[in-house]
Amino acid sequence: MRILWLNANLLLPLDKGGKIRTWHLMRHLARRHDISYLTFANDVEAEAHRPAMREVCTELVSVPWQDAVKGSLRFYAGVAAHLVDPLPYAVAKYRSAAYRHAADVLLDRGFDRVVCDFLVPAVNLRRSLPCPSILFTHNVEAEIWRRHADNATGRVSRALYRQQWRRMLRFEGRTLARFDRVLAVSEADDQTFRRLYGDELPPIDVVATGVDTTFFTPTPETFVRPKHLAFVGSMDWMPNEDAVLFFCREVLPRVRREEPDVTLSIVGRSPTAAVKRLAQEAGIDVTGTVDDVRAHLGPAASTIVPLRVGGGTRLKIFEAMAAGKAVISTTIGAEGLPTESGRHLLIADGAEALADAVLRVVREPDLRRQLEREARSLVTQHYDWSVAAAQLERSLIDAAAPDSVREPAFPRGAAAARTVS
Repeated sequence: MRILWLNANLLLPLDKGGKIRTWHLMRHLARRHDISYLTFANDVEAEAHRPAMREVCTELVSVPWQDAVKGSLRFYAGVAAHLVDPLPYAVAKYRSAAYRHAADVLLDRGFDRVVCDFLVPAVNLRRSLPCPSILFTHNVEAEIWRRHADNATGRVSRALYRQQWRRMLRFEGRTLARFDRVLAVSEADDQTFRRLYGDELPPIDVVATGVDTTFFTPTPETFVRPKHLAFVGSMDWMPNEDAVLFFCREVLPRVRREEPDVTLSIVGRSPTAAVKRLAQEAGIDVTGTVDDVRAHLGPAASTIVPLRVGGGTRLKIFEAMAAGKAVISTTIGAEGLPTESGRHLLIADGAEALADAVLRVVREPDLRRQLEREARSLVTQHYDWSVAAAQLERSLIDAAAPDSVREPAFPRGAAAARTVS
């Protein structure tokens, strides 16, 4: 098949869960199919990564675009400018005449399938598509915004989150309906889509999360620090920021009242100012971008996933399991993963329960080792990326041809076109 794959980001560097998932799936697909990859990227980035991208696609087409740094003046100006936009800000900021033009040019060449990777590239897709179209969702985006609203403390922030949730709910439902097939990353997401948007949706297939079990391997016991914890994740994703702030403010003090020597590494790109300030406290390390996450994951006795907001499935959990780490997660953090609390990981919700779970792992080495063994066994036996890629390929083959022209799920305004590199 000739596949046109649309994304808003270059896949390299592999510093986000969504990038990692797409990379491994495309890597397997590219062995049997020709893939043209359209993305936002400046010329320097595109050229720097073009040789490596040949592993996952036969053609890389980039459209210049630069996201505003979160917390910057430009970021807040962009948010303010979109307050009256009917689209959610997380989508509207990617609206681009240049991207739409590039997509149109590529579509006119003829493809067998179009894959829209994540929700946002759909904002730049033409009304009628000439071949079967597939939307690859990594989260239920509306649920993320609803949970942000539920956890917001200030009246203004709660109102803004609720506004964005309502806009995302409308956009997500209408967008899913305009594709011929939808891919979800878990049965939980599949059920949530149907609960939110009804039975008028196209067929939904579940493409399971995988993990590279040869890249992530257990650390020798002699290198493990029994009272050291790690959180791994992109720190420019709001659910991750919320998780570490919640853990450090409400959970870690409870743990340290009984085990003062417990330490924590927060590992991930682009930490916000609030996250950076956590490093001012003794025993908390904020690394920022790292070359190899394994160097920071290895010494940890446990990885924590204290998410209160989120959707999709957490690659960080499967990677930690493959690395032979005991995982402590909230229900939302482990949502959609086929894991059993007490066997593969510990599930705990709320500050007190999470603190108790951490103390159990710190104080009970036999429990920690049992969780490590069961977790590693689960992912090595059932969750290699080749299995997930086979599921994706079958969905692409089975995608039905469009039987009608669907109305666009978004307004048409866009910025001036720029040259595609």
